[in-house]
Amino acid sequence: MKVILLGTAAGGGCPQWNCACRLCTAGLPPRTQDCVAVSADGVGWYLLNCSPDIRVQILSTPALRAGPGPRESPLRGVLLTDAELDHSLGLLMLREAGGLPVSAPDAVLSALSPFRAIVDGYGGWTSLVDLPGLRVDLLPVSDKKPKYVSSTEDGPWVVAYRIIDLSTGGVLVYAPCLKSWPSGFDSFVEGASLVLLDGTFYAPDEMAGVGGPDQLAMGHLPITASLARLAGRPGRWAFTHLNNTNPVLDPASSEHAMVLSAGTLLPADGAEFSL
Repeated sequence: MKVILLGTAAGGGCPQWNCACRLCTAGLPPRTQDCVAVSADGVGWYLLNCSPDIRVQILSTPALRAGPGPRESPLRGVLLTDAELDHSLGLLMLREAGGLPVSAPDAVLSALSPFRAIVDGYGGWTSLVDLPGLRVDLLPVSDKKPKYVSSTEDGPWVVAYRIIDLSTGGVLVYAPCLKSWPSGFDSFVEGASLVLLDGTFYAPDEMAGVGGPDQLAMGHLPITASLARLAGRPGRWAFTHLNNTNPVLDPASSEHAMVLSAGTLLPADGAEFSL
């Protein structure tokens, strides 16, 4: 299984357009909003979430560019972890791909019905039911709804994905939004070749510096809480969905060094893995 991290930042990317915090003005390598591409054969590709930056992400990734025909695309479908705008706005950018299959929990699809109404005018989207060569399992991990959703539907509202390559046995777990370390998650990640974890914030008081709310209230378990659970675990663990306030973005920071010394990764946009 081929895995490409198209974007590794949280909503707004880094630098964020309306932020002049230390990290946004430090001249660090930019990161686009979180999105992952996976493929069993390197020919047909599936997106995990679909960020507002999807156009530039596709054009900067040779494996995802159009061809060989004038309107052929290697994109075969999209799996959404939730209905947050930074994970789904890209669907509108892909509206020209009429009939693009999309998969998500029912509550998420219901919340995105206005998107679907727009996309239907360009050919609509269909249900994604099969990923050739790959098996997909999901685990509900949070009940946090996006701010714009008023629905009383129970959910699940946020899920993690476990994707297994049926040929190689490689396993990817994608969990960019963890409100906690939920029940069943230990079993869900067991035997995984690569786990992409919620790395939005490093510490639980991080947003205080820019007047933001508590991290847990925003639905994100801080890296410090996750690291305590990873000691001695096999496999590769990586943090993604990094907020522009997260000090690990700075390679010279002690926080960056702490994450790497724990044996976990902080991959950049464009990082590729073969599982």
